[in-house]
Amino acid sequence: MTPFLKTHKQIVYNCLNALILLLSVALIVYLSWLGLRGVEFFSDRGYMTFQLWVCYVFIADFFIELYLSDHRGKYIRRRLLFLLLSVPYLNIIAGLDIPLGVEPLYFLRFIPLARGALAMSIVVGYISRNRLTNIFASYVVILLAFIYCGSLLFFEVEHIHNPAVTNYWTALWWAFSVASTVGCDIYPVTVIGKVVCAVLPTMGTVMFPLFTVVIANAVRGKLQRDSAPAAGTK
Repeated sequence: MTPFLKTHKQIVYNCLNALILLLSVALIVYLSWLGLRGVEFFSDRGYMTFQLWVCYVFIADFFIELYLSDHRGKYIRRRLLFLLLSVPYLNIIAGLDIPLGVEPLYFLRFIPLARGALAMSIVVGYISRNRLTNIFASYVVILLAFIYCGSLLFFEVEHIHNPAVTNYWTALWWAFSVASTVGCDIYPVTVIGKVVCAVLPTMGTVMFPLFTVVIANAVRGKLQRDSAPAAGTK
């Protein structure tokens, strides 16, 4: 590949990453705003239209990057989940008028949030040059997204049945406390709340070994850099 084509390909990647990151944040903010206001997303035409176009952009991004990739098989294996999460399931269900229960609708509401979180983790991965830092940064983004989604879901299902969950900020504090394995005096009473309570600490415990490895790797790299000039002067 010539330097000219390589430079232009990198420009395309950077533009796509910026667009995906912007749309992911906008999608998460929009859905969170609706959820905190108690607005049903199926009834909000503006949100349904917006998330449909976001899905179109995400799918287009997948195939554009697939076309530009030098290793397409590897790219498909790494990004297949991203493509599956980019399918506009909500619009398909609404368009076909498929009847669903309350609990499936709860989980469907968070598919766009998962899509946005995964997209942001991929963009963060592009920014990080070191492979270990790449993995750690991507995991931090995913963990924070899970904590945020878990707090929204926990508040949605618990605040009606659980007197200890008085507002969303209580649910957010609960999610951070559980994910950090510190513990909390609020206990879930619904099935979905108990599932979230099991998932968050499991993901949180993975963070500490990763954090230790990253710190150790950074210290080792700094020591090697500091010792290199001294070795060169001998």
